Amino acid sequence: MTGQTDVLWFLPTHGDGRYLGATDGARAVTLPYLRQIAQAADELGYYGVLLPTGRSCEDSWVVASALVPLTQRLRFLVAVRPGLQEPAVAARMAATLDRISDGRLLINVVTGGDPVELRGDGVFLDHDERYVVTDEFLHIWRGLMSGETVNYAGKHLKVEEGRVIFPPVQKPYPPLYFGGSSPAGIEVAAEHCEVYLTWGEPPAGVAEKIARAREAADRRGKTFSYGIRLHVIVRETEGEAWAAAENLISRLDDETIARAQATLKRQDSVGQSRMMALHGGDRTKLEVSPNLWAGVGLVRGGAGTALVGSADQVADRMKEYIDLGIDRFILSGYPHLEEAYRFAELVFPKLPLRATTGVAPSNARNDGPFGEVMANDIVPRRVSAH
Repeated sequence: MTGQTDVLWFLPTHGDGRYLGATDGARAVTLPYLRQIAQAADELGYYGVLLPTGRSCEDSWVVASALVPLTQRLRFLVAVRPGLQEPAVAARMAATLDRISDGRLLINVVTGGDPVELRGDGVFLDHDERYVVTDEFLHIWRGLMSGETVNYAGKHLKVEEGRVIFPPVQKPYPPLYFGGSSPAGIEVAAEHCEVYLTWGEPPAGVAEKIARAREAADRRGKTFSYGIRLHVIVRETEGEAWAAAENLISRLDDETIARAQATLKRQDSVGQSRMMALHGGDRTKLEVSPNLWAGVGLVRGGAGTALVGSADQVADRMKEYIDLGIDRFILSGYPHLEEAYRFAELVFPKLPLRATTGVAPSNARNDGPFGEVMANDIVPRRVSAH
């Protein structure tokens, strides 16, 4: 039997627009635009929003702090960066944002997978050693956030008499989300985190990753929640959806794709390698599973697949992931403002949502009328979706 799920949206702090790889229809990353998206997600009933991290993005903590007072119940999934931040500073930042948001902070643990970017940030460790740092970071961070006085001496990190004076609202601390496909990443996730994340692979690949994560958690007597990161292109008909997918990459030329693929190949992220293997940089081989399209991954790092189809098709594919154990979706669509509305209006009614998603804010009027009143007198009638 299909379980229930929460749905999060995405704040595009690295840019947005109607086409990939082009300035046509592009939008500046401004606070007023990000505010529109956050407030739309809040009004529509999304559980939260993910803010990306990295040198191509505006800083996620600063943006989240600016938007928290402008929203009511929306949660903010913000990254801590082991190796880039000291755990004590990251703990104070997290406790403060959790307090000023009244418990609406979620934590995304990001170790990083691009050696070139990491060296630019001062991190010169190899893949597995970065996860050693992440493990030590989270031992310290979790203790501090739990109200402990922390003394810790590891291979890379050392703390004496560490404390957080102002505690977080959520106890013992905001939930930790973690995405990592390598053995080292999965072990760290199982040791410290509550939610294991995967990018949008075909169901068989997701099932295999969940099985490995579950085995690692079982060895520690823990239970994970599971989340998946996907783009979505949903329309009233399947044909319209596939046309929109093709339109999204219609400005991409072969040179841009080749340059993007070469840049992405420098990463030592196992998850990124799995994303790239789905399409191999070939724009003729993009439907990698029914209604799962890898066109975004031709030029975008990280999440590179989209669910494409009618509302019924997208909902059915999501239910397949739910049946595998996924209980939260982190979605996005281009442009993010319009697609937040489109997905909520078309697909929310077809999903087994938890009470924490899809519930209108308490100040919203739900007694209608809904839609434009016609000829000054005629209230629109309710028509069932076909």
